[in-house]
Amino acid sequence: MNPDRITSYDLEQDVHRITLYSSVAREHQHVSLKPRLYLHIDMNCFYAQVEQRAWNLYGLPVAMGGWRKPDGTPRGIVATASYEARQLGIKTAMSAFEAHQICPYLVFLQIDYDKYKGISRQLQAILEDFAPDVEKYSMDEYFLDVTFLQRQPRRAILDFAGRLKRAIYNELGLVCSVGMARSKTYAKLASGLRKPNGLLLLMNEEEARSELDELPLDEVWGIGRRRYRRLQRHSILTIADARRRGPAIFEQIFGAMQGRLFYEMVTGRDRAKVLDNNRHVPDEVSFMHTFSDWTADIGQVRAELVKAIQQVCYRMRGYRRKARRFGCYLRFQNAEWQGTSFAFSTPGYTHIDEYVMDACIPVAVELLRQARREGHTFRGVGLHTIDMVPGDQLEIFFREDDRLGRLYRSIDTINNTYGRQAVVKGAVKDGVPGKTHFVNRS
Repeated sequence: MNPDRITSYDLEQDVHRITLYSSVAREHQHVSLKPRLYLHIDMNCFYAQVEQRAWNLYGLPVAMGGWRKPDGTPRGIVATASYEARQLGIKTAMSAFEAHQICPYLVFLQIDYDKYKGISRQLQAILEDFAPDVEKYSMDEYFLDVTFLQRQPRRAILDFAGRLKRAIYNELGLVCSVGMARSKTYAKLASGLRKPNGLLLLMNEEEARSELDELPLDEVWGIGRRRYRRLQRHSILTIADARRRGPAIFEQIFGAMQGRLFYEMVTGRDRAKVLDNNRHVPDEVSFMHTFSDWTADIGQVRAELVKAIQQVCYRMRGYRRKARRFGCYLRFQNAEWQGTSFAFSTPGYTHIDEYVMDACIPVAVELLRQARREGHTFRGVGLHTIDMVPGDQLEIFFREDDRLGRLYRSIDTINNTYGRQAVVKGAVKDGVPGKTHFVNRS
């Protein structure tokens, strides 16, 4: 294993990127004002579409992430669903039981990340035949810098996108939606407006305004519900509202630098780069796990926290990053789906499991005991880094144990060669039983 190559680590295992704020960070922006053209490709209902192809389930409503117990009772959470299921009202994050109530003949399938990763690699190879700069945003979403097309006639650009879609269908048997625009953010929005199997080209501001101005701002990449609520308090609801109000109000709400970036993004003025995935390191590494069923066993939840720490530390080592501050979330099983969260610190910046466990587990176990005294049972855990720094950064008052460092380098070498489950901590074997859906969020 070459320790200088991020790609020697399997950093995509069980990763489903929900939100990545690449277009917001200043370091991910082009310095020049040169006009550019971006293409965003979205593999519509990717997991479900792959399984429909694999099992000849075309036309049937399919939900990914749920399953049925031997007595037929549905369990789990819907991670995504086919368009046939969505048309019936099946939604992401809905419980499998609720989905079953809507559609008793719904086909439940478990997520097979290895299968989707393999198809995603095939997809990337196809895309790299069409453009020199390709960014893997997630397994089912990619950005291409197609600035070389911008001086071509509109018909030629549309023909390029059509040939790309046909190549994907002919080689993979999958359909996708494509959006093309002058900004990375607007290309992503455009691909979502003609689903499924759509194509939308926004070559100028007039076209962008016609298609996008009435979209609510929480549909814009990177805004999210909390930021949208802050904008709502200032009567800024749509892209058109943002354009009319100008950058000053965004700077007032979010601060001078971040506010200006958000304004540029929602009005299609961002100059985001199509990133090289081999060099891109996320600002945060996190892990969330929703159990297949609730549990009252604190030992089982503790084992799931060990699993979360193991996953987060592995990925930090892969990215050659360390963290000192972390956040942990313990989710309760009740009508409000609430829980408790806490932040904790290790003695110094680290990516070694033991230091994180020593700081996290005692606090978590005490909170779990308190929750049990209050009558709660548990449905999930989450862990995320709060700050990360380059792994070679030295500290005055803290150094990781060299023996532990060598141990984990050896474990990673084995797992990277023979599979991530070749060497694991024994404690994870005591986790919550059953088929579970867990998501690393990056």
